[in-house]
Amino acid sequence: MSDSVVRPRPDAAVTLRPVAGARLNGGFWGARQRVNREVTIPLGGERVRESGAFDNLKLAGRGAGGEHRGKIFADSDVYKWLEALAWERGRAGGDDLARAYEEASELVEAAQAPDGYLHTHTQLTGRPRYGDLASSHELYCAGHLMQAAVAGSRATGDRRLLEVATRFADHLVKDLPPDALDGHPEIETALTELYRETGTRPYLDLAARMIATRGRELLPLKGHHGPGIRQDRVPPREAATVEGHAVRAVYLAAGAADVAAETSDQGLLDALERQWADMVATKTYLTGGLGSVWYGEQFGGPHELTPETAYCETCAAVGSVQWSWRMLLATGAAQYADLMERTLYNAVLPGISLSGDRFFYVNALRVRAGANPDDRRAAARGRQDWYGTACCPPNVMRLLSSLDHYLATRDGDGVQLHLYAPGTIRAGEVLLEVETDYPWDGRVEIVIRETPDHPWTLSTRIPSWSSDAVVEGTLAGTRSDGTLAGAGAGAGAGAGAGAGVGFGADAEPGTYHRVRRTWRPGDRITLDLGVRPRLTVAVPRLDVARGQVAVERGPLVYCLEQTDHPGVIVDDLCLADADLRDGTPLAGLPADVVPVTARGRAHVHREDDGGSPYRTAAAPREADHAGPIDLTFVPYYAWANRGTGPMTVWAPMHAD
Repeated sequence: MSDSVVRPRPDAAVTLRPVAGARLNGGFWGARQRVNREVTIPLGGERVRESGAFDNLKLAGRGAGGEHRGKIFADSDVYKWLEALAWERGRAGGDDLARAYEEASELVEAAQAPDGYLHTHTQLTGRPRYGDLASSHELYCAGHLMQAAVAGSRATGDRRLLEVATRFADHLVKDLPPDALDGHPEIETALTELYRETGTRPYLDLAARMIATRGRELLPLKGHHGPGIRQDRVPPREAATVEGHAVRAVYLAAGAADVAAETSDQGLLDALERQWADMVATKTYLTGGLGSVWYGEQFGGPHELTPETAYCETCAAVGSVQWSWRMLLATGAAQYADLMERTLYNAVLPGISLSGDRFFYVNALRVRAGANPDDRRAAARGRQDWYGTACCPPNVMRLLSSLDHYLATRDGDGVQLHLYAPGTIRAGEVLLEVETDYPWDGRVEIVIRETPDHPWTLSTRIPSWSSDAVVEGTLAGTRSDGTLAGAGAGAGAGAGAGAGVGFGADAEPGTYHRVRRTWRPGDRITLDLGVRPRLTVAVPRLDVARGQVAVERGPLVYCLEQTDHPGVIVDDLCLADADLRDGTPLAGLPADVVPVTARGRAHVHREDDGGSPYRTAAAPREADHAGPIDLTFVPYYAWANRGTGPMTVWAPMHAD
């Protein structure tokens, strides 16, 4: 991702630009990237090949038609996998990745029609182009091709796919029917990214036209669904909330945010801010997961967030990160980085096993004893090795491979750190080194390795959950005690190496702590974000969680899992007190995983329950619960890696 991904808007109060020179180096996310590279991406190539998607490209390249294998949108699985390869090649290189990328790129290039069109299902079946955009996914697939091409160009300078993508985009600009929309938004972001990479203005204009056309009910209705499921009921600049298919909703919002940024459309950006805020307030699970309705993979109504029937598709979590990232770039507001972090740890990461070879499509927050595992997507079945609709696994691959780009940004005043992980951040003349064991430990050390000889601002995000964050600084050999303390953020602007600068006074949760000064190599800022277990409750309108609590630690949501509670059923457990403690490592999980322990009780099933789930209301009886019992909470992302069984994020709080 180049530094020119978002251009400054003259009327914007804040516009941030991604930092191309950020690199993860070990730690929590470094370990996930290693598994992604060594296990998941190679597996993805095998599975996509087995699905017939490569064969479809080969047949299309021959131009003689043939039988199309797999889903109508099978091409997109190839493109998302190619995007993951591209980012990974740029991140760590490797001949094996280069060969795989080259082979697949050749197939894509050969499959393209002379006029630039490319969609193997249409080409092989002979169906009319753009004749059924409500369902054909033609433009959806085109969008993923464009994003893979942009990734290849930015990450490695390889422009082979970029030339394919620009030929396709040129065809769309010239030949796409007026007011054409795809039933699955995605191309809007891709066209804007392609514009950023090539400078070809008609690509942006086409994306803007598509955003402006949405909400006029132009797409034909299919089955029982109304226009909302395809994001065609309310114009984006008029919508007050998100609705319909969750993945399509956040993909459209991300594309609209891109268009708003590039066209300085403050009205559209204001509308997106309202929609995002309503989504977070009324339609987002504690994990950051989105979509509560299985039928149509949709958002439900306000506060319709049932744990056991949560859909929370992994792709929706990936799309949420993409939307929040674009809102962060456009506004600089910490709330967007907060949701990105929550979603990455608790809604994206559960979609893939610790071993990197099994996947969740659906991410429920509760699995009851005896839950029906009939649907292959059901969490009760555990993670699967692949899916017939394989959108989620390659989506996770491409996000993990590109994760470095979400760490930091820069603007005309300095550098901003959004996500914490060990590594280096190169932003122009500034080179930072980050040392941390986050999220297990809240200590984050940022060392200035290189810096210009003039004042600039270093901004560090204080997460909204960090109620007692402390920020301290140490100068490189300029004072006898070596420490900085005092007046408050922003003090010392333009100060020399020995001047005091205030740290900590404005370390407010949900904001950025900013220090502006003339830095020197060796200067160091230390954050202590106070990572420790805490209890979380839901607002009263979230009736499915009334009287219940969840456990969080730092950015991580925790859950109770059956494997840690032999002899009782997780469904029967409740928390007996609020004394939460860090536990010791558990067999079957990585040694650095920190469990949380507490005292609890279990419901006693009595003979006088009457064989019915209901009884006359009465005061709770002490004999209704046995205890005390030792409870063990594990990070939600890590559940179902030691077998599949009952699990819950929310648990009742027992009152003695």
